[in-house]
Amino acid sequence: MTDIAAMLDAYPAGLNGIDQDALILCVQECHNCAQTCVACADACLREPDRADLTRCAGVALICADIVDVTSRTVVRVSGYDGAVVRSLLQTCVEACRACYEECRRHALNHEHCRICGDACHRCAHACRELLATVR
Repeated sequence: MTDIAAMLDAYPAGLNGIDQDALILCVQECHNCAQTCVACADACLREPDRADLTRCAGVALICADIVDVTSRTVVRVSGYDGAVVRSLLQTCVEACRACYEECRRHALNHEHCRICGDACHRCAHACRELLATVR
């Protein structure tokens, strides 16, 4: 059991109808995606063709910030504002989509972009799954 799963199990007031498994997966994928995006941006800036990768690095860093805020927000179940959480999850999906598409443009030449794109794809999927349970 992960720490976030244990914490949600210990949550005293329930999860307001939110699917716990979807929430756990979303938080885990968001954490992974944020770190992967930062690492990819850093790798882009170290490549010999970094001038061609500046957009990719920028999109990855924006995605990392949005994904990080999303993961920190969705676990705050008390005082949950469903409209805000839904909007944030949709924004996260869009940021992941943009990063995925940009990384896929470079994936054949840069393994770090392929890895980052895959992480963004999984994160977007997990956010969509959680979004389906948020009221």
